[in-house]
Amino acid sequence: MQRILSTQLSARVGGTVRIAGWVHRRRLLKSVTFLIVRDAAGLAQVVVTDAAVRAAVASLPEETVVEVVGTVVANPVAPAGVELTAPTVRPLGPPAVPPPFDLYRPALTASLPTQLDHAPVALRHPTRAAALRVSAAAVAGFRAALDARDFVEIHTPKVVASSTESGANVFALDWFGRSAYLAQSPQFYKQLMVGVFERVYEVGPVFRAEPHDTVRHLAQYTSLDVELGFVADHRDVMAVLRDTLAGMLDAVGSRAGTALTTLGIEVPELPAEIPAVHFTEALTIAGASADEPDLAPGHERALGEWARAEHGSEFLFVTGYPMAKRPFYTHPDPARPAYSNGFDLLFRGLELVTGGQRLHRYDDYRAALAARGEPLEPYAGYVEAFRHGMPPHGGFAIGLERFVARLVGAANVREVTAFPRDLHRLIP
Repeated sequence: MQRILSTQLSARVGGTVRIAGWVHRRRLLKSVTFLIVRDAAGLAQVVVTDAAVRAAVASLPEETVVEVVGTVVANPVAPAGVELTAPTVRPLGPPAVPPPFDLYRPALTASLPTQLDHAPVALRHPTRAAALRVSAAAVAGFRAALDARDFVEIHTPKVVASSTESGANVFALDWFGRSAYLAQSPQFYKQLMVGVFERVYEVGPVFRAEPHDTVRHLAQYTSLDVELGFVADHRDVMAVLRDTLAGMLDAVGSRAGTALTTLGIEVPELPAEIPAVHFTEALTIAGASADEPDLAPGHERALGEWARAEHGSEFLFVTGYPMAKRPFYTHPDPARPAYSNGFDLLFRGLELVTGGQRLHRYDDYRAALAARGEPLEPYAGYVEAFRHGMPPHGGFAIGLERFVARLVGAANVREVTAFPRDLHRLIP
């Protein structure tokens, strides 16, 4: 008899079926035992009245893996409106050692460090698993939205010979006796691939050796990178970002509906045109000094509140960041060279996306590096490509974990990361 999932039981009322999963919960009453079995799809209730089977179930701790064969009976108060009766229960392994927290409770009561120390079992909890399903759906929507617009998925090296933006923020390693680094981003490679495919994207890990110990930073996270050629300026990039986000949110709604229900959340509405303010205006709105070179977290929160109040939007573009705070490859605003053709996208008062138009002329790269006192040699392989003709281009990068955390209302990005890597954590 072929195994079926818990979500398929409602279509088998009156039939005999086989399910398998983990012992999620046992309720041992005087004359009946209720066994809740958890599989990848959800929960199934098993009603046990036979004395021998009840004794066997009583000896199986939570998280033991079992197989159940029984008859499907309709019951409106059971999970999904059905339950299994007259069952046989067979362990598929030894009795499990219970984890240091109860997975059958509606919420995990253990501290986050305890959950992370025991991540392989903590992730089994429906709320933790639901966040990862939302993440998977978001990535599927990201790919689908860009595939539909003739973008090509690429895969770039994660071990590089020089840093992308700052040598102080990279992890160094030995590469057969040579110095090498874990890539901070695929920035250089995705720009070079614009010269091949015009429109490219990548889903992959990036590494930042920044000693942050905050709820919004990880030393390794998943970056959703996009680059496109033949743009007029950064506004073309912003339009693609808006449509990509629409695809991601649509996919979360259609592919992760059960996960959203488990988490008690809804997908936010994305405006047809995301409101945008220039950096100088953003400072005024946030009540910051006019000479501030960047937005602090408090400024971002104030801007998020303003966007909701003024535009009914959870999203806000801030454009025209000062060139002094943007990477050397950023294209300046031709009308205001001290400011950039770059932007950040805030989501619920938190910076989610950084992007903009890039330089595309070889001489401009040489000048930009010289202006910052940077030598050309470490970037020679990258900059050389611009001697061979590159179109005006731009792109953006979305931090996946930060997006999901904001979407589901998690207080810490580690809550939506399976096995986070940060200042303190290298295991499990």
